[in-house]
Amino acid sequence: MVNFVACKKKVKNRGAAPENFLMELVKWAKSAPDEVFIERPGHEIYAEVAEQLGPYPEQDLTHRKAVLLEVLRVLGGFESSWRWEEGRDVTNPASDKPCTMEAGIFQVSGDSMGFDSSLKTFVKEKIGTLDCEKFRAATKSDHLFAIEYCARLLRFTIRHHGPIRDHHIDEWLSKEAVGEFQAALLESPL
Repeated sequence: MVNFVACKKKVKNRGAAPENFLMELVKWAKSAPDEVFIERPGHEIYAEVAEQLGPYPEQDLTHRKAVLLEVLRVLGGFESSWRWEEGRDVTNPASDKPCTMEAGIFQVSGDSMGFDSSLKTFVKEKIGTLDCEKFRAATKSDHLFAIEYCARLLRFTIRHHGPIRDHHIDEWLSKEAVGEFQAALLESPL
């Protein structure tokens, strides 16, 4: 079992990511579809954090998975201090309707499904509806759904998450943490 050290370093004033959260990220990435990580054109999360976490070795899917897990580790800290049950952002005046209210560890809202039709397809497949109230409930209770939805969303836009868009996460991203995630991903199944 990987001894997480860099992954447990403090993120700003949010504390450190809990071990069980780190293990859930690894568990998800081991079984997640390759399409979530493969190279694609356009400016998306891998391009956004290339200065901090790149370069990305060609054809190394394990490394790409580890990079995305590191982004999710830091983002979860910024958005909710790693609280799965986090509710809407009460400081956001636009968070006032079911589809604009954020929820869960990564603070995603139902209107984010509009960034790409594949997000709607994924949500419909996983929770059976595009209803924003049910989406919010799923982002709080179904951890693997929440991780994969956010990972998929980050492949289409960085604008939905202020800490990424405004570069607040940058100084907290760690190549050492990426190395720890890679080691965990290469271990035998959980």
